[in-house]
Amino acid sequence: RRNTIEDRLRGRPQPHLSRSRAIRIRQVPLGIAGLSLDPTSRIIVYSAIMQENEVYQAIGEAGFRSLAAAFYRQVPEDDILGPMYPRGDLAGAEERLCDFLIFRFGGPPRYIENRGHPRLRIRHAPFAVTQKARDRWMLLMTHALEEISLPPEVSSILLDFFSATATFLLNRTE
Repeated sequence: RRNTIEDRLRGRPQPHLSRSRAIRIRQVPLGIAGLSLDPTSRIIVYSAIMQENEVYQAIGEAGFRSLAAAFYRQVPEDDILGPMYPRGDLAGAEERLCDFLIFRFGGPPRYIENRGHPRLRIRHAPFAVTQKARDRWMLLMTHALEEISLPPEVSSILLDFFSATATFLLNRTE
């Protein structure tokens, strides 16, 4: 008997699938799936959901370097975030963000080796992380993600992480 997606969903062992992989099932119109049959017909599309620790493998160090660079190119001229960053240390801030993201998403632990535990709330305590600053940080990071055009699954994982973390770092009211 062949292994089918239905077997996977029923929990039958699938030796060729990693246990860390989840399966997402959804129905889409055939036109969206790239097929040119009757557009009212539907098919089921099966796709594996990428795990956070697989992001580094998908985009590598170059992807994270491009993201950090695209983000920090916007910071100096921003009226909310610009004043929070010391002009003479933007390159250092970019490097720290890059190393942190590489570590956080499955890459080498350079950030931990150089700086220890991330302690994000403590490290950001000196800065007024208000709702307005959080939203602007998210806007600039979203622009950076759009600029470098990462695979959609990677961008989705990163945006979810950035949104949750930026909210976690709120430390002042407006």
